[in-house]
Amino acid sequence: MACRASPAGASTGGGHRAPLPPTPVVVTAFSVGEHRWSPGHRGVDLSARAGTEVMASAAGTVRHAGEVAGRPVLSILHPDGLITTYEPVLATVRQGQRVSRGQVIGIVEPGHPSCPTMTCLHWGARLGSGNSAAYLDPLGLLGAVRVRLKPV
Repeated sequence: MACRASPAGASTGGGHRAPLPPTPVVVTAFSVGEHRWSPGHRGVDLSARAGTEVMASAAGTVRHAGEVAGRPVLSILHPDGLITTYEPVLATVRQGQRVSRGQVIGIVEPGHPSCPTMTCLHWGARLGSGNSAAYLDPLGLLGAVRVRLKPV
């Protein structure tokens, strides 16, 4: 598993927008460990009220709209191969449907387990699936991640 701010060749700043209006507040940041099995938070939790409309961060095709492990999850496959995920979201779109950037795709429901506030939208991004998935900080898609190099 790899983790990056934004992938080479994938959508960046201009192609994506925040999935919540107007400017969401990050309450749990992206963090991953050194190994696939290491604890972490593979996405960001954005503060939201239950019932808030969620928008597609960029154009793509709905890959999944339904339950995963008892929670409502929605994922969108973008033309560059990036997959964005939104949870817990009651979908207003269906699998296979094409969506545009900023289109309403569902509403936030309460119940995300890592949310430190009453309700959050967990927004994730990855390239690939399964063992080859590379998890990304979705804020990097907005140009909101600063890269700092550490001396060796």
